[in-house]
Amino acid sequence: MSVTRRMGRNDREKSADRREAAGSTGDRRALRTRTALHRALIGLIVERDYDEISIADITEAADVGRSTFYAHFTDKDDLLRRGLGHLRGHLLEARDSAGGGEGAASRTLWFSRFMTEHLKEQHQLYRALMRGRAGPIIIDKIKELLSELVRTELAARENGSGAQAAPPEIAVRFVVGAYMSVVTWWLDRGARETPEEIDQAFRELALGGLGTLLRS
Repeated sequence: MSVTRRMGRNDREKSADRREAAGSTGDRRALRTRTALHRALIGLIVERDYDEISIADITEAADVGRSTFYAHFTDKDDLLRRGLGHLRGHLLEARDSAGGGEGAASRTLWFSRFMTEHLKEQHQLYRALMRGRAGPIIIDKIKELLSELVRTELAARENGSGAQAAPPEIAVRFVVGAYMSVVTWWLDRGARETPEEIDQAFRELALGGLGTLLRS
């Protein structure tokens, strides 16, 4: 290869590296901004009602400009909703680790144990989040995440068993609706029982209600 061609290729490679680095830097900067805004919102929710918090309050707490906020989110509801995106990653990790448990029972409705422990750890925060308009947003997002994961689990079990059972979507609604009803009741009462007790009770009731669909 000639010196000229080699130099030309090196220049192109360096330019590509610079573009990739710039893109990565931009992604990291955007992630830091979104994280700062979400943390600012959570911090404000702990101090006062969600309905009273303005975009100006959030941007001031995060030390970013108003235009920067709107470059990432449409409004504070969008910020709150998308801020729960990290929960999906944690749930997927819990699903993978559940596969190492003893017996099929430990893997059935695997989300319950992790989610109940998480809610217990964040009890005070979730109590604050439930006030005002934030509550329905949080509940709807958690339902959406859990429905996606339960739907995948039930579909896999149905395909593996070949049995005719209740329509999967009805089963998904039943499981997620029952779980959310149990944990909101539990949290509203101050989370007196342990996460293990709530998880065990929920599993027994859900397995009894769905029968062979979840036991197969």
